[in-house]
Amino acid sequence: MKSCLFLATAALLSSITAPNASAHCQVPCGIYSDDTVLIDLQTHQKTIAKAMAQINELSKDTGKNANQISRWVSNKEDHATKIQNTITQYFLAQRVKLGEADSNNAAYLNKLSLAHQIIVNAMKCKQTTDTENAQKLHDAIEAFTKAYKG
Repeated sequence: MKSCLFLATAALLSSITAPNASAHCQVPCGIYSDDTVLIDLQTHQKTIAKAMAQINELSKDTGKNANQISRWVSNKEDHATKIQNTITQYFLAQRVKLGEADSNNAAYLNKLSLAHQIIVNAMKCKQTTDTENAQKLHDAIEAFTKAYKG
């Protein structure tokens, strides 16, 4: 029994203390495609919208649903953080090129503005369960996708 408890505790601790592997390591590996990453952004947004709907529904009886509400809140915030990380670590750090500011400044500034809107809307999704914020996030991702694909 003690060995089972030790193994379970060790597994839990290793998962908590293990470093997070970033999907966008900033090494030019060529593994990630822009289309796949853009689809992932949309999937994260859909998950946020569903989480908000579930939180709002479950909140009608918080006593009975406290654990599920907590899990949906955590899930919602995790997906919003993933969106923020993808925009900053993949698009802003690697894909939106500084040289575009010289060659097509308007397009460059539009992409930066839309990326900022995504980051702010994802933050607002963390702060509330107002589904309007999820819709604004959706719209910003769609606009960024169009601007990015040009």
